[in-house]
Amino acid sequence: MALSHLQRMIFSLMVALLTRQEGMFCWLLPTQMTNLCSFLQHLATSLPEGDADGKGNIRKYELYLACAILKVPGQQVRCLDHAELQDGFGKVWSHDLLATIIEEEVAKHGIDLIITFDDYGVSGHCNHRDVHHGVRKLLHDTSQQDIEAWELVSTNLLRKYSGPVDIWLSYLCALRCSSGVTHCFINEHPRKSFLAMAQHSSQWVWFRKLFVALSSYTYVNTLRRID
Repeated sequence: MALSHLQRMIFSLMVALLTRQEGMFCWLLPTQMTNLCSFLQHLATSLPEGDADGKGNIRKYELYLACAILKVPGQQVRCLDHAELQDGFGKVWSHDLLATIIEEEVAKHGIDLIITFDDYGVSGHCNHRDVHHGVRKLLHDTSQQDIEAWELVSTNLLRKYSGPVDIWLSYLCALRCSSGVTHCFINEHPRKSFLAMAQHSSQWVWFRKLFVALSSYTYVNTLRRID
């Protein structure tokens, strides 16, 4: 992504979520974005607090700790605890409600760029996919034509656990796409991703540590523009 393009972005709304299973995915992409350009500001919106195990307050605190590692100001972080947006498999979220909430944040903070999951949601988690469809509904229904939205491209299982090897595969895939449609981000400081993820101590079990070490998302991410 060209530097001039980044400079015109006032705020980036990172629409993420904290769930029991994949709640820490949201730190892989922001790490690379903050490494890419220090002046790009993030408003990290967590949907919801991640109360699948009754640990909503703990995970909210952990979110702020992770943001501090990534140098995202605390005042730009918001955790939303909504009765109709409780995380967990089988708990479907209203796309209309998500679109409304995101639109409110966009209007409140003058946001012109949204980054979210694609329609598979990296792991296939239903709440990840709901967030994607909520953003799409906002783009379809909103009268604001200056909002730009990008989705984190999900990869197949082999690439997902190929670690840094996927840097080359992601780059080649991005080259095959039309100019300006996809952008490949390489993480120059993967240790920062590990440190940010480690702040989620209530979820920082051995298999998640292994995931961070082996996951291609720690080393490279591809963003695709949502039309």
